[in-house]
Amino acid sequence: MKIVKDIFGNYLIVAPAVAWLAAQIIKVFTGMFDKRKFSLRTLLFSNGGMPSSHSAAVCALATGCVIKFGFSSFECAMSGIFAMIVMIDASGVRYETGEQAKVINKIAREIFSGRPEDINTGLKELVGHTPFQVLMGAALGILIGILMSFAML
Repeated sequence: MKIVKDIFGNYLIVAPAVAWLAAQIIKVFTGMFDKRKFSLRTLLFSNGGMPSSHSAAVCALATGCVIKFGFSSFECAMSGIFAMIVMIDASGVRYETGEQAKVINKIAREIFSGRPEDINTGLKELVGHTPFQVLMGAALGILIGILMSFAML
């Protein structure tokens, strides 16, 4: 039981987890607004969408490191660099992968339009984020990191 207490008592584990969960919950509602349907799958497994849960988690971690260890700490430097890499990847490489998947899926639908049994479910198109989605995820993560510091530190 000590390990469970240690994990749930560690602000630098709990804050990113709460930020990720909050972003995933918000995605359900932004997805409902956009697609007009509720999806539990979105809550549990979605990549892409508004806001970025990856950005929320890494920014909560980086914020927690700043609060706990200060700007000049090794932990702050590592978490800050990690956050930048994750957010650049989310809005860069992964976003472009999704855009390419849209084009490939469209081509496949046109080629196999007469024979729907010949086309599979297609490539996943929502794998990355727009810069705005990353920014909103980062803002959510920073906010949760600050709020959680009052509750746990």
